[in-house]
Amino acid sequence: MVAVVRTLTVLLLGQVLLGGAVGLIPDIDRRKYSDSGRQTAERSDMNFLNAFEQRLLSMFGLKRRPTPSASAVVPQYMLDLYHMHSENDDLNIRRPRSTMGKHVERAASRANTIRGFHHEEAFEALSSLKGKTTQQFFFNLTSVPVEELITAAELRIFRDQVLSEAGTGGFHRINIYEVFRPAPATSKEPLTRLLDTRLVQDSHTRWESFDVGSAVGRWARESHHNHGILVEVLHPKESGASEEAQRKHVRVSRSLHSDEDSWAQARPLLVTYSHDGQGSAVLHANREKRQARRGQKPRRKNPRTNCRRHALYVDFSDVGWNEWIVAPPGYHAFYCHGECPFPLSDHLNSTNHAIVQTLVNSVNSNIPRACCVPTELSPISLLYLDEHEKVILKNYQDMVVEGCGCR
Repeated sequence: MVAVVRTLTVLLLGQVLLGGAVGLIPDIDRRKYSDSGRQTAERSDMNFLNAFEQRLLSMFGLKRRPTPSASAVVPQYMLDLYHMHSENDDLNIRRPRSTMGKHVERAASRANTIRGFHHEEAFEALSSLKGKTTQQFFFNLTSVPVEELITAAELRIFRDQVLSEAGTGGFHRINIYEVFRPAPATSKEPLTRLLDTRLVQDSHTRWESFDVGSAVGRWARESHHNHGILVEVLHPKESGASEEAQRKHVRVSRSLHSDEDSWAQARPLLVTYSHDGQGSAVLHANREKRQARRGQKPRRKNPRTNCRRHALYVDFSDVGWNEWIVAPPGYHAFYCHGECPFPLSDHLNSTNHAIVQTLVNSVNSNIPRACCVPTELSPISLLYLDEHEKVILKNYQDMVVEGCGCR
């Protein structure tokens, strides 16, 4: 029974997500199999399902089904972004607190894909000179498709509260540099350029966001220029706190902190905002469509046999996709079904061509009636782990049926 449910769900996913396009579903030999050929038929059906699932994964931009390990981490910031952009957003959820500049937020609003990257710890280079701590990060961006245009990127760094012996806090300066060239053998310092800087107050515990879009955009286009990011934390003498406390103030390295459990969520995070050239922006499209629908007058109820929208809930766990789709667990896709009777009424949302086709059908049965199809579709946001265990928030167009009509 479970296998039947999984099969039906995969087929429904195909019909809903892919719109029944010609040539999309492989042809199946529907001849009646004898008992001796039943095993061959089962293998054929399994091959069909595997090929069909592969086409669905390709629609999501995946080459294979992701199989994330148990140690894969989904940053809380990515979950917060999902809840803000998801179709189930109740309009009371606000953007996760961020110190992104207005120009970065405007660039991010043009994106339909948000990706989160943790740095490659095996390549980190931590050093502590008197009065400052520096940490060099390397982020592997090879999983970003070449067709995606990165419109913005932020480096998020978490810092703990640090107070002087008098119980007061001072200020730290955090500088973010792009590494143009690694440190040569004759020098201890790499060649860098300043990307962003901020004076932060020691008495606050919070995330800081820095604009690194210019560097990350170039790395996506020319990966050989990616030599990483250098974070410099300056320790002011007048802060009154111990040098050890100042070094551990900013969470830039696992080696500086004994709290191993919190490191997975507190470690630096690179967030990229990009657009793949398809559909609309993830940051505003869902909310604007929901607001527009709220202002519409409800249509009068149609006879139950006429073309209308029907309930269809797609549960990702039925096909095992909940292993890599973080949220949502499923979604209401709906579907269109029903008759397009002669004469077509206004509430059936028909085109002029459908009216003419139905009129001709009334006198010539060789001409089919107009079909009940989706006339309005809306997107949903998916938060998932890809084949490389990178966390992605993406807006997928035309996933939910909002209206039906005769066409």
